[in-house]
Amino acid sequence: MADQLTGQTVELLQALIRNACVNDGHADSGHEFRNADTIETFLEGTGLAIERFEPTPGRVSLVCRMEGTDPTAPSLCLMGHTDVVPVNPSGWSRDPFGGEMVASPNGVDEVWGRGAVDMLNITSSMAVAFRHLARSNFRPRGDLIYFAVADEESGSAHGARWMADNHPEVIRADYVLTENGGLHSGGNGNDHTVSVTVGEKGVAWRKLRIKGVPGHGSMPFRKDNALIQAAAVIQRISEYSPPARFHELWRERVDAMGLEPEQAAVMLDPVKLDETLRSMPDAGTASYLYSCVHTTFSCNVLDTGPEAKTNVIPDNVELNVDIRTLPGETPAEVHAHLRAALGDLADKVDVEVVMNDMSTMSRLDTPLWDSLQKAVNNPFGSARLSPTLSVGFTDARVFRDLGSVAYGAGLMSPDLDSGEFSRRFHGNDERVDVESLRLSTQLWLDTVTDLLG
Repeated sequence: MADQLTGQTVELLQALIRNACVNDGHADSGHEFRNADTIETFLEGTGLAIERFEPTPGRVSLVCRMEGTDPTAPSLCLMGHTDVVPVNPSGWSRDPFGGEMVASPNGVDEVWGRGAVDMLNITSSMAVAFRHLARSNFRPRGDLIYFAVADEESGSAHGARWMADNHPEVIRADYVLTENGGLHSGGNGNDHTVSVTVGEKGVAWRKLRIKGVPGHGSMPFRKDNALIQAAAVIQRISEYSPPARFHELWRERVDAMGLEPEQAAVMLDPVKLDETLRSMPDAGTASYLYSCVHTTFSCNVLDTGPEAKTNVIPDNVELNVDIRTLPGETPAEVHAHLRAALGDLADKVDVEVVMNDMSTMSRLDTPLWDSLQKAVNNPFGSARLSPTLSVGFTDARVFRDLGSVAYGAGLMSPDLDSGEFSRRFHGNDERVDVESLRLSTQLWLDTVTDLLG
């Protein structure tokens, strides 16, 4: 049965990748109806009603509910998003939307394609587990909900956030499982840990507007070129590095790394940490660890407007900055960070708030945590769960705002290198191994039956 379910997960994942539901941030992108249609067809025959929600044309989310037998029992939502980020095919070794099964040089079967790890692997494995439970006449004590949601990659306005604002009763649950966790640390001995994301940094996207004076490109001398000013703004933001701040999950993160005592001491020293990370050979791991304890700023989009032309000095430039905040940081602190970074340029820049979601976190003393621990111990008897902080945002934050306990879970192969895995998120040659798909599918089955059985 395990091989059969794994095959279903692989096939569904390949189909979702090939649907190419690319969300570039515009309301008319995403086209998640394609993945919604695929998943709805997959879930047909379960005898369960499937609800479709389309707040914006093409931006479809699905909800399927298995009614519980006990109104007092806790409810659980399995949530996966169906959109993926854009891709530059020139950086890929294979078709990013081919969904190919490829054997690695080490003989490991992997499914390639945009969304393979973010997060169509989880979305597909959850659908397989949900359908299997429904077809097996599983009767949960509390409601079990499968939620395939649009628009996670650009802030949830056409997906989870819209659902929470307009139909909270449809998706509200005591417990939520979503992306992303399941990475192994510390080898395979008694200190072996498996990550579960229990919180995430806040997101404070800002649009910076820099003004200048238009003119002819043939006469740049003493002209107020907004693009040149924007270059100075970008340089200052890129060089800005606020001090490290250690939150409650940082020591847990360091403990899970299995370091020697003197190495661990450096990782817990805010004075020495940054220099240590700069010299770390694995740039992917260093970048993740830096983001765990710093407010970060990334200048990612520059727009000079539709009237931009090679021979016209621009008078208006917009710069989109991706800011991720630490637990407890407020919008006022984000504003202070930007002023500190820009210095004397601060008064020359207009700042627009695009998104302002603070960091969220869920408690650990729950039956869901205990069920996850048991489920992980089925294949990995000595492993213990390690709570981690996600440096990106997920739709879990929306559910935490509704009062849910939400964890990012999954179960990856212990042979999967965590640094390599993290580089695949929004990166080139994104792919996931079949063993991780098998382990994750079984994790959902074991967790659900223990919690709700």
